[in-house]
Amino acid sequence: MIDLSTIPFNHPHLAANELDYLAEAVRGGLTSGDGPFTRRATALLRELTGARQALLTTSCTHALEMSAILLGLRPGDEVVMPSFTFVSTANAYALRGAVPVFADCRPDTLNLDERLVEAALTERTRAIVVVHYAGVACAMETLCAIADRHGLALIEDNAHGLGGSHHGRPLGSFGRMAAQSFHVTKNAQCGEGGALLLNDDDLVAGAEIVREKGTDRSRFFRGQVDKYRWVEIGSSYLPSDVLAAQLTAQLEEFGTIQARRHRVWDAYHAGLADWADAHGVTRPTVPPGLAHPAHLYYLLMPCLGSRQGIIAHLAERGVRAAFHYQPLHTAPAGLRYGRTAEGGCPVTEDVADRLVRLPLFTGLTDSDITRVIEAVRSYTPRTP
Repeated sequence: MIDLSTIPFNHPHLAANELDYLAEAVRGGLTSGDGPFTRRATALLRELTGARQALLTTSCTHALEMSAILLGLRPGDEVVMPSFTFVSTANAYALRGAVPVFADCRPDTLNLDERLVEAALTERTRAIVVVHYAGVACAMETLCAIADRHGLALIEDNAHGLGGSHHGRPLGSFGRMAAQSFHVTKNAQCGEGGALLLNDDDLVAGAEIVREKGTDRSRFFRGQVDKYRWVEIGSSYLPSDVLAAQLTAQLEEFGTIQARRHRVWDAYHAGLADWADAHGVTRPTVPPGLAHPAHLYYLLMPCLGSRQGIIAHLAERGVRAAFHYQPLHTAPAGLRYGRTAEGGCPVTEDVADRLVRLPLFTGLTDSDITRVIEAVRSYTPRTP
């Protein structure tokens, strides 16, 4: 139950068919992976993203780990990525012994700054990982060209980006592989879950093996081999069909989810425009030609003190807000396992101190939205 006196930061959407599908999956007895709901969810996901193939996983983290295995990364290989991202982006590659190379983000979209990427490359670089922050696309034309020019794999961490696009092309369809998240905080969710999108047909067979503990079990169940064996390294990345049942209901309702989230995002953006301009607060930037999925709404406050101040101010008024990523390049594990590209990440360090996220979920009512906007507008930011 939601505490009606407090507007939470997040509350998961409940799709109309969700409970019925969960019951159907359990009653049907096919609760392990690759059952009927796995196939349905996969088809819906391919339709949404335009990916050649999609494999459901137990998390976006595991999808990223699979990408690292499929790239054949070895100790000492390097992977360029933003410092302003969740720890899973780096962990997946560090687990294979590769070195995350942290580059700075752009001050407008907060995405990996494409102008800094080539300077971060060395003869050991094997891949570039991009993160579409808040579901706003990175500069994909430039980044794809860099990857092609240097013979590197481009991987999309598309945890925020389902439903977003770059000049009409869905996010998740640009990289050789892309990782999706269906964590409870995402637009479509099944509590914990993810997917690996494959845009290279040569990777499909190997990805199936990696996901099935390094065995050719999928081929066995298709009748392509008479027994399945351990043929490669892998792990248990295949989710239960119960989770896939929940995800199927969410993906079937994705249009409704998106319309409701955009309604909230648009109301915040319009309702806070003059307040933000008057107080030196920056609202999200969406460059022309990019469509975002209303995954999150953030404000960049003038300084750390004003960020902490508004979070406390909103809490006093029954509104839960949150800050976001802390720079990976200065984190203890980032210092131990990665390295920072030349020039450092000053923009990342700056925005990480100033960013605050507002509540955004489908269940927000008109009065909730008004209450959040009024609570924000009643705060006078501190100056640096």
